[in-house]
Amino acid sequence: MTSPPIGPLIQAFVVDGLQTLKGLRPGSVHSYRDTLRLWLQFVAADTGRRLTRLTCADFTADRVRRFLRHLEEARGNAIRTRNQRLACLHTFFADLAGRVPECLAEAERVAAIPMKRVPPPATRFLERDEVQALFAHLPTHGVHARRDRALLLFLYNTGARVQEVADLRVRDLDLAPVSRVRLHGKGDKWRTCPLWAETARQLQAVLAARAAPPASDAPVFTTRGGRALTRFGIYKLVRRHAVHLDGATAPSRRVSPHVIRHSTAVHLLEAGVEVNVIRGWLGHVSLETTNRYAELSLRAKEAALQLCEPPTASSAAFPRRPVWHSDESLLAWLKTR
Repeated sequence: MTSPPIGPLIQAFVVDGLQTLKGLRPGSVHSYRDTLRLWLQFVAADTGRRLTRLTCADFTADRVRRFLRHLEEARGNAIRTRNQRLACLHTFFADLAGRVPECLAEAERVAAIPMKRVPPPATRFLERDEVQALFAHLPTHGVHARRDRALLLFLYNTGARVQEVADLRVRDLDLAPVSRVRLHGKGDKWRTCPLWAETARQLQAVLAARAAPPASDAPVFTTRGGRALTRFGIYKLVRRHAVHLDGATAPSRRVSPHVIRHSTAVHLLEAGVEVNVIRGWLGHVSLETTNRYAELSLRAKEAALQLCEPPTASSAAFPRRPVWHSDESLLAWLKTR
């Protein structure tokens, strides 16, 4: 049987499988696209044929294993990047098996390739005094001074992901006395976050400073030319204003929008906000993702430590019996029941 051409299969996977059926956001689709581009280039080099000459028979589990070694050894990719590429190929081969049944056996072999174990990434955040220092160093004059202050305050207020901020439109803001914002997050899910009065005031000032009232679909944070800030532009903006914090807070990584997101989560936890509320605030699907912030807050651990003072003598210890056993009035009451 003649093997179907590769081009239509990959196009069907991206358009039908990822965009239509799964409904992935453009950023996720681009991640799959980049993985497939690297995979196709590797297969073409490994077989010594042009991309237009590749067939499904060239897509083998053994070649996937060599591709993963190539990523780590030749391209210097980290284990997490290697695992992310493998996850994309798992999805691609599963889709390929559904479209070309002859590929099912090879797809099963690819699915059996395991992820490499890797320790969880370090989660960095800013302490409260560092957040205060960040805002204290912001410029008060200049073309973008008002916009930059509003953007950083919005990031810290909402804990929004950088793509959510880049996608923010005027219609998503409700700057009434009880201010709030609707954020379009991962998995095409929407959530609502409250806004501080100061955040709402700064956003109103940013919108009022435009030459004409913005349309409902206009971006909230824009460049001088009126185009929406991209996620890369927001990264550069945050790093530029937080450069004085580099080294003290993140010795091996500069302050980024995601560091501010982590800071929001930790500070909410320290303020006594229930973890399920924080999960909804940040748009986490799993509560386990939110629970990790409980491991980060030193102040929360110190508060717990103060509840249990150490014994002062060698014979001292935690009570072996419940405290109510020494309450004579309670015991007498129980005897009369």
